[in-house]
Amino acid sequence: MSLEDKTGVVQVIAWKHIREQQREELLNSRLLAVHGTWQREGDVCSLVAQRLEDLTPLLGRLSTVSRDFR
Repeated sequence: MSLEDKTGVVQVIAWKHIREQQREELLNSRLLAVHGTWQREGDVCSLVAQRLEDLTPLLGRLSTVSRDFR
């Protein structure tokens, strides 16, 4: 999966057992923390997920609806 914030995009590798164990966090989080290990293969960097954490409650009442810039 790809995650993006204001600093850029990071590729996250979530192996099947992580996806199955933490399906709820993966599918329902509006704010997701990924704990894992950085992996570098040449110029390509990825984060190999070991644990996913739903941080959605930290958003409080902040609206996370995307804006239409047309």
